[in-house]
Amino acid sequence: MKLLVRHQTVYRYAANAGRVAMRLKLMPVNTPAQTVLEWQVSVNGEPLNGFRANSYGEMETIWIRHDQLDHAIIVAEGVVDTRETHGVVGSPPSRVDPRYFLRDTALTRASDGIAAMARDLPDGGGTLARLHALSAAVSDAVSYRSGVTTSATTAAQAFALGAGVCQDHAQIFVAGARAIGIPARYVSGYLLAGEGNELHETHGWAEALVPELGWIGFDPSNRVCVTERYLRVACGLDADEAAPIRGSITVAGDIWIDADVRIAQAVDGIEERQLQKQQQQNIPPPDPQG
Repeated sequence: MKLLVRHQTVYRYAANAGRVAMRLKLMPVNTPAQTVLEWQVSVNGEPLNGFRANSYGEMETIWIRHDQLDHAIIVAEGVVDTRETHGVVGSPPSRVDPRYFLRDTALTRASDGIAAMARDLPDGGGTLARLHALSAAVSDAVSYRSGVTTSATTAAQAFALGAGVCQDHAQIFVAGARAIGIPARYVSGYLLAGEGNELHETHGWAEALVPELGWIGFDPSNRVCVTERYLRVACGLDADEAAPIRGSITVAGDIWIDADVRIAQAVDGIEERQLQKQQQQNIPPPDPQG
């Protein structure tokens, strides 16, 4: 399946920013489940060419401006050919020992409840069966409900609340897997959740290491292993590390941020791509003064 993506993030500053530094993880790489056919990242219309492989084997760059700036428009767009591998990502090139992904973070530290849920899983059928059971247990324990958690909500807090979104489901899964000695990591990317051109946000899911198979993608929010409708961009110990954009800004005044993702199955690549750009351009930016 060829997926066509245009991901636009707009930062506007009520007062000019004196310095902006952003770490961008917006460049997908080839895996057994996807091949990047065409991709470009730009800031304020200027293409970025400084992406380099990090220790995970993924691409990232740093964008810095020291002069006065009242806005930054970041666009990642391209076409990726995805394949159905039943969630198997395998073992992409990486300089990091998989045991590193047993490490806890503030966002993914397992509470007693999460650890108990993971330890109580059936232990028959091997690691893969246990991970499928963990994904189902997370979905059963935490209902999908938007607006009740934030990007700062920890796995333990969302589990206690019993509600959350994809970030919460994925981080609880990661915490549970690590609690029973299985390396696991958070993944950010895109999901074609419906037919045709629709408005989406970025999506988050988890990967866990299975002997003989390598890394396997699990999406507890949708109760599936990842399919060809998923496009993988970056991973990390938690959602914060895997975030497509992270930065620091020196500015006096309010900051307004809006992110918008368009994803579609590319049938006639050129025509659909132009249509998708037009859809994005037709979205009027809100007034940062509100």
